[in-house]
Amino acid sequence: MRLALAPRRLRARIVLAFAVGALLVSAVLVTTTFGLARSYLLDQRESAATRQAFTDANVLASRLSTAGSEVGDELDDLVPSGGADVVVRSGGAWYSSRLDVGARDVPGALQELVASGEAGTVRVSSPTGPHLVIGIPIAAAGVEFYEVAPLVELQTALRTLAAVLGAGALTATLAGALFGAWASRRVVQPLEQVAGAATRIAGGELDIRLPPTEDPDLLAIVASFNSMVDALASRIERDTRFVGDVSHELRSPLTSLVTSVEVLGARREELSPRGQQALALIQGELGRFRRMLDDLLELARVDGDPVTAMSEPVSLAALVREVLAHRGGPKVVLSADPDEDTVVQGDKNRLERAVTNLLDNADRHASGAAAVRVERREGSVVVMVDDAGPGVPLVERERVFERFARGPRAARGSLPGAGLGLAIVEETATGHGGGAWCSESPFGGARFTLSLPGAPR
Repeated sequence: MRLALAPRRLRARIVLAFAVGALLVSAVLVTTTFGLARSYLLDQRESAATRQAFTDANVLASRLSTAGSEVGDELDDLVPSGGADVVVRSGGAWYSSRLDVGARDVPGALQELVASGEAGTVRVSSPTGPHLVIGIPIAAAGVEFYEVAPLVELQTALRTLAAVLGAGALTATLAGALFGAWASRRVVQPLEQVAGAATRIAGGELDIRLPPTEDPDLLAIVASFNSMVDALASRIERDTRFVGDVSHELRSPLTSLVTSVEVLGARREELSPRGQQALALIQGELGRFRRMLDDLLELARVDGDPVTAMSEPVSLAALVREVLAHRGGPKVVLSADPDEDTVVQGDKNRLERAVTNLLDNADRHASGAAAVRVERREGSVVVMVDDAGPGVPLVERERVFERFARGPRAARGSLPGAGLGLAIVEETATGHGGGAWCSESPFGGARFTLSLPGAPR
């Protein structure tokens, strides 16, 4: 339960920590301040009430010492300050300054204490509010003097003080939360910069670096991150250059081999049946080798050149229609939205190569495409190629876009390939800010989808 209620975001945890810290500090200060203030005010009120009670008791004692004075008469003339009431016990009879105050307002413990000849005070609660009862024995007159001082004003003052301190605690907590929000932004900002830079680097922008900082705590992180990106960019550049160089170097001997095989093919009739069979096998393998080199060169270009360098408005509907017209062979059913609705911003040559690879993949593994659909979906333009082949198992639908990946069904009933065509499709889609994926086709086979951000209408 504690884990479920705890905030998961770093910024929320920082704000909560500051708010809780401010609340705890405020609670300690409020509790301490209120306790000290309450104790001080009660002591002051009790001291003042006790001094006034002794003064009133002395006045009553001096008046009772006059011959012929009665307790009731003197008590009527006695006016205590502060709104206090006086209760006097004389000879077992009780006298009071008001009719609604009497012996019932004097605690029995205080009566016993005063009867023993000692003065004392007791705080009591009543329906009319808290009171302080002071008991004083007047031995010379043989009476027990009690003064009941109200503490309602003090109680009201303490409640006001508690409300003010509580409001101050809430204000301090809110201020702590606001300060925590500000501090969390300052703390999380470097992490957001790293996350943003990492996202852009993952998208292919290898020239992105973190800005320099003078913060000694972040200096090592920024330097390490930038060094890592430099090493990564250098490694990718070396790998790309290596693939391109190897592909270029292989093209020369491959061209010589193809030329030699073409010469032999021109004199095929002079070869024995076994020689003709070997020649056909060599021609097929050379064709496959040539396509693989072309794919490797294309991947090297995709890895090395940014899409923005050759970016232009391209209508995918018109592009797919053009590719299908140049391919010839069995006619493929094409359904497309209007050309102006399927415009994307990108490299036309790379997009043409990606569409061609999707159609070639259907030809190689599913006896051709069953249908092609180009449509606009919520700001994206989607090209879908459906086939009626054996389909792609769910566990293989992500792996088929990896380089040199061939599914388990590719070896049965399909033409050989290097496993680079769909990798080029995926790299092209990613480079244009889109994606590529595989799903089940309504024709029973596989549906390969190329999605790209649509140009604003």
